[in-house]
Parts: sequence; C-alpha cells; structure tokens
Amino acid sequence: MKTRRPLLVAVLGASAAMLLAVVGCVAAGFLLVGDDPGETHTCQESMHAAEAKVRTDRWDPPKDLPGLGDYPEIHWQLRASGNPCSRLPGPTDWAYQGVVKLRPEDAQWLAKWYEFVPYESVNLDELPHGSSPEDVWPALAPFLPPGSRWLHSRSYNETDPSTRWRVAFLDVEHQTLVFMLNDH
Repeated sequence: MKTRRPLLVAVLGASAAMLLAVVGCVAAGFLLVGDDPGETHTCQESMHAAEAKVRTDRWDPPKDLPGLGDYPEIHWQLRASGNPCSRLPGPTDWAYQGVVKLRPEDAQWLAKWYEFVPYESVNLDELPHGSSPEDVWPALAPFLPPGSRWLHSRSYNETDPSTRWRVAFLDVEHQTLVFMLNDH
C-alpha cells in the first residue's frame, strides 16, 4: 500500500495541475476574446464617426475607378461590412460609395469608351447587390444632380484591375459618376 500512495498522489497531483492549466487557458481565452466594454464603446464611437464622415480627398488607388481623368470634385464614404471593433481575428470587408464631378470631356470619353447605356435598359439581375443610383447613402444624396439621366456600363464594372467589386452610374449631361465598391 505504501507504494500505491505516492503513485496515487503523483497521479492526482498531475491531474490537478492539468486541470488548472486547462482552466487557466480557457480563462485567458475568454479574457483575450472578451471585449472590454470601455474599449469596444470607444471603437464603436470612432467607427460611427468615420462612417458618417463625407470625405473629399482624391480616391486612392485610382485603378479602382479607371478613366476619371483629373476630376475637380469627389465626395465619398466608407462603411464596415463586419465589426472592425471585434477582438476576434480576421479581416473586415469595407463598402465604399461616392459621387464624382467629372470634367465634361472625361464624362463623354467614359460614356463612349466603356459603352454606357441608359440605366432603364439594364437587366437589374446583372447588377451586384441590386444596386441602383437611388441606393446612394443619405449623406451623399445632396451631391447628386437633380433630374439625372443615369447610364450604366457592365464593361466599366468588370474592367481590370480592381481589388473591389465595382458598380458605377454615369450622367454625362451633369458630368457626374456615382460609384459603389465592395471588398471581395
């Protein structure tokens, strides 16, 4: 019996140590993944402010919106498709929308080069996410020209290279391009 007791103590001791290690790992995991309410609240506030902001800086990278030329004006916003404030690992996809005021010659060139057609003639099932010019976010709506006659080009949407899905609508008369981009 005396030889069994040290063995039993060793087995129980090892089991207790293993149990403490597992419980410690689980607790550390919860602390790592669990959001600190103050930190999450601050992050959420910053995200709301960033999403509400209408930006006017030039679009970069320009390859996402080819053929715009030296446009005089742009207004755009971004929105997170997921939760960038989560502590879980993984990328966050982003959606972007904007209204670009073009030079008249660039609007005409775009319409011709990419074969823009009247929006009314487009098969709406071909547009990603059921996009339309009316889907522009509310803060960008004031930059849309009144009485627009929108055109659409499937070839513009599919032009390479693009790191994002693209949908664009063009009004040649008002020299305005509306764009919607989504990370893929």
